[in-house]
Amino acid sequence: MKTVSKILDSKVCLITGASRGIGKAIAERFAQEGAIVYANAREEGSLDTWATSCAKEHNTVVIPLYFDVTDANLAKQAIIKIKKEQQRIDILVNNAGLVSYELLAMTNVEKLREMFEVNVIAMIQLMQLAARIMTRQKNGSIINISSIVGVQGVKGQLSYSATKGAVNALTKSAAKELASDNIRVNAIAPGMVETERFKKVFDEKFSHRIEDIAMGRLAKPEEIANACVFLGSDLSTYISGQILGVDGSTNF
Repeated sequence: MKTVSKILDSKVCLITGASRGIGKAIAERFAQEGAIVYANAREEGSLDTWATSCAKEHNTVVIPLYFDVTDANLAKQAIIKIKKEQQRIDILVNNAGLVSYELLAMTNVEKLREMFEVNVIAMIQLMQLAARIMTRQKNGSIINISSIVGVQGVKGQLSYSATKGAVNALTKSAAKELASDNIRVNAIAPGMVETERFKKVFDEKFSHRIEDIAMGRLAKPEEIANACVFLGSDLSTYISGQILGVDGSTNF
């Protein structure tokens, strides 16, 4: 049985890429812990039913926000909406991202550029927008979802590894810039996570890699979400600029 402490009670949060997988698990855990959740997805209406039931179940507010994170204007409008409605933003979770699986020789430069647009540039833009509000309120937590491959590298995912390596670097730099305003910036680097999308790829192509995980299993999305709860809460007020591995002791 999951322990609920309401540790995020009334904290205003934006979570990108919340329509499925890790992002949805984060949104649900934040709601469970009492946060006011703004859940982002690209497809209009895709979160409406879930948001209503999630808010009712956890007696909080869950509001869908539909926009493409690479659209700077729409991202700005979303942040303005949150500020107008809640007067603040306490936590930004940059989860939206693209992933690819290909060797260096097969890397498609156009797809590589698109991945950097989503995984890196859009993340920086949202950090800029949220930080402007957090700076005024002298408080905030920004959590960027990275990956173990951005730390260790891995054969067959050079493009994805490059974007997540950039996430790690920008996280550390932003943490140093924003610390004086009491804004914490950290990243979570999951290993292999049992989302519906990844589990299919894993079973087809990478099942042998279970041997690389010391704990002998894939992570559950909720386990990544739990780490986000910690970094978003007041339990981590002196933690910034860190890349937190949630990987079951994985070594590729």
